[in-house]
Amino acid sequence: MLQISARIVRALPARRALPAAFIAVLAAAATLACVHEMSSARIAPGTAPAPGELWTPPPEEKPAPSLPPPAIAPDLIESAQNWGLAELIDLALRNNPETKGAWASARAAAAELGRVKGSYYPTVDVEATLSRSKRSRPPTAYSPDPAAPVTSANQFVPVAPVTSANPSLVIDYLLLDFGGRRASVEEARQALIAADWANNAMIQEMILRVEQAYYLYLYSRDLQQAQQASVKEAQASLEAATQRHDAGLATIADVLQAKTLVSQAQLALLGTEGQIQTLRGALATSVGLPANTPYDVKPLPEALPLQPVTEEVDRLIGEAAAKRPDLAAARARVLEAEARIEKADAADRPTLNTSVSAGRDFYLAPSSSEQNVYSGALLLTIPIFNGFAYQYDLMKAKAEADLARAERETLEQAVISQVWSSYHNLKTAAKKIETSADLLESAQKSFEVVSARYKAGVSNIIDVLNAETTLFLARAARAQARTDWLLSIAQLAHDTGTLLPPAEQAEKGSP
Repeated sequence: MLQISARIVRALPARRALPAAFIAVLAAAATLACVHEMSSARIAPGTAPAPGELWTPPPEEKPAPSLPPPAIAPDLIESAQNWGLAELIDLALRNNPETKGAWASARAAAAELGRVKGSYYPTVDVEATLSRSKRSRPPTAYSPDPAAPVTSANQFVPVAPVTSANPSLVIDYLLLDFGGRRASVEEARQALIAADWANNAMIQEMILRVEQAYYLYLYSRDLQQAQQASVKEAQASLEAATQRHDAGLATIADVLQAKTLVSQAQLALLGTEGQIQTLRGALATSVGLPANTPYDVKPLPEALPLQPVTEEVDRLIGEAAAKRPDLAAARARVLEAEARIEKADAADRPTLNTSVSAGRDFYLAPSSSEQNVYSGALLLTIPIFNGFAYQYDLMKAKAEADLARAERETLEQAVISQVWSSYHNLKTAAKKIETSADLLESAQKSFEVVSARYKAGVSNIIDVLNAETTLFLARAARAQARTDWLLSIAQLAHDTGTLLPPAEQAEKGSP
């Protein structure tokens, strides 16, 4: 700052010395600027004093205020302790930022299409200028000889300044561009279609996440109930072993083994109870609520609406090809890239524009007058050379189209694989439910028989403990089979593109 000020002072002519007061003001301003920069450097955020030390923010850096938690909709507050899957999905679609972002992208693409379509309309501008000019005119007796002496007879005569105002209306319109404008509109239209399909895909993805979190949370609660029952049964076996030991009918080993099983069952129960809270927080997060939100969900009915998978997998694959929104978005991106090729191909073609303007000139001084002004023009532009930018733009557009086609083909293969896996997983899960029901029934009866035999003194504690373990595993397998079936049917609906929000399911009569 001081050097710049000094240069400014030196650049001034010596014969026009600056007043001392003005120089003092410049020096003071430069000094204040330097002081300000030095103070700013002191208070600006710096770095940690050493690589292994934490950076401490300066006092001026205040922590960001905490964001308020998303509000629960008023119509769902009353049922906050008994939410079903439909209410959870509704909350997710309202609160989750990912669905909001996908919708915002679609709206931005719609606005871009409207902007590009504006090229089919003329542009209308109002222009106005206000000017003041001063000229001189030659004298009446002007000598063309440059060597002639300057006299009063050949001096230029000054004319009074002229002040004028020139408002006008200008209309420009593109008449012809050999397909470039049409290709730009098609590119924007396909981009909007892709964004809309991507929004639908995000909604389906969000619904699947909520369903998965919901079913896993319910599975942890079912497992908790199975472990609670196992703890009670182990305690009953411990009491029986203790009574037999007190009566002299069993050894201390029976009591210790029964007590060990009780401790194992209690330990497993504690782990499951902690997992329940974790999954409950994950479910709240999936619907866009804080993990500590006070809520709970209602359980599913004991009898699930099991339906055998009667549809052929090939038909489901065809349904996925027609309904998957992410696949439709990939197809739209291919068309968008192909339109970009057409737009790049039209970049070196001639364009024809027209321009029409109408206005009025007002002369304000030295005399007041006005006149109307009209003009029209046709502008033909023929590109000749632009440094090979056109060729490389076209090469880039073709490569991007090849990339879009490759991504579409990759996704098509992935969709087939996903539907194939989901289809067979669902069939397997349905069979596991039937088998687990039989396993649970037989394990329950076996435990009852072995417990009665032990109390009667015709069986040993090992048989009882094995029967208890088998019964617990059967209950856990039953809960796991139910969860696998629910997850499989949700995954198959997602993979075939038929997973809909609850409102649309009700309108279409879907289960």
